Amino acid sequence: MLAADQLADFQRDGFVTIPDAISAEQRRQLRTRALDIVDAWEPTEERSVFTTNEQDRVSNKEFLDSGSITWCFFEEEAFGPDGELTQPKERSINKIGHAQHDLDDEFERFAYQPLIAEVADDIGMDDPRALQSMYIFKQPHIGGEVGCHQDAAFLYTDPISVTGFWFAIEDATLDNGCLWAAPGGHHTALRQLFKRTGTAANDYLDADGTEFEELDTTPLPEPPPRGDTLVPIEVPAGTMVVLDGLLPHWSDVNRSAASRHAYTLHCISGAAEYPAWNWLRRPNDMPLRPLGSLARP
Repeated sequence: MLAADQLADFQRDGFVTIPDAISAEQRRQLRTRALDIVDAWEPTEERSVFTTNEQDRVSNKEFLDSGSITWCFFEEEAFGPDGELTQPKERSINKIGHAQHDLDDEFERFAYQPLIAEVADDIGMDDPRALQSMYIFKQPHIGGEVGCHQDAAFLYTDPISVTGFWFAIEDATLDNGCLWAAPGGHHTALRQLFKRTGTAANDYLDADGTEFEELDTTPLPEPPPRGDTLVPIEVPAGTMVVLDGLLPHWSDVNRSAASRHAYTLHCISGAAEYPAWNWLRRPNDMPLRPLGSLARP
C-alpha cells in the first residue's frame, strides 16, 4: 500500500499522510452513524467530560469502562455557568469511544477494512490488533485542545508497539484544529505512563482512579507560538495519517465555525505484552481482533 518514499517519510518523521485513502461514501457513512449514536445516547448525571489537562483529568466509571463499550464524552466548554448545555447535544460531544469498532456494524466494517491491515503490514507491525477507536468531532467554537502527548503513554506495550491510524472525515486546517507533530520525535524517550490505581490485589478492571508515572523529564514540544518544533498536518477530507506511538503530537482548540470530524483507530502488536495497569481494559470474553478480520470470535 505504501510507496517507498512514504515508508521512508514514516521512518524518518514518525508520521505519514496518505491522500484519498477513503472515499466520500465511507466518510458519509461513518459521519452519519456517529451522529445517530449521539442522538440515541443518554448521558448519566455525572456527564462525562473529556479533557487532556493532566491537573483536571477525571477518570470516572464511564471512562474506565469505555474500553469495552461505546460512550459519548462532552466537550469541556459545552456547559454554561448554570451547568446546562449551551448548544444542542449533537454540537456538544467531544468524541465517541472506545470500542465501537467491535460493537457497531458500520464502525466495524471501516476498522477492519483491508487498507488498514495492509498499511500496518507495510510499516512492519507484528500481528496488529485493534485496541481502541475514537470518533472525534472537534466541534465549532468549543472543540477542545488536545495537549501534546505520545500515544504510548496511554496505550503501553512492551515493547512499545501502539500505532495510530487517523482519518480525516472533514478537512483538517489551521483554523479548525488540525493535528501538529514533531518530525523525528518518535526517536526520543517515552515521557510518562497513564496507569490505573486505587485497587486491591491488582484487580485493575475494578480500579477507581488513574495517575501519571514520570519516566523521563525531557519536556514535550511546546505548541506554537511558544515552541517551533511542531509542524501542522493540514489535510483534506479522505486523508489517512499514520502516527508512531512515540511521536509527540498536539491539536489546538477549534474557535472556527467549521467542525473537524476525524476517526482514529489505535492498534498494538499481539506479540507484545499489554500490562494490566493500562487504563484501557477489555474483559476476557472480548479479545482483541487482528486487523483485516471481519469475523467476530
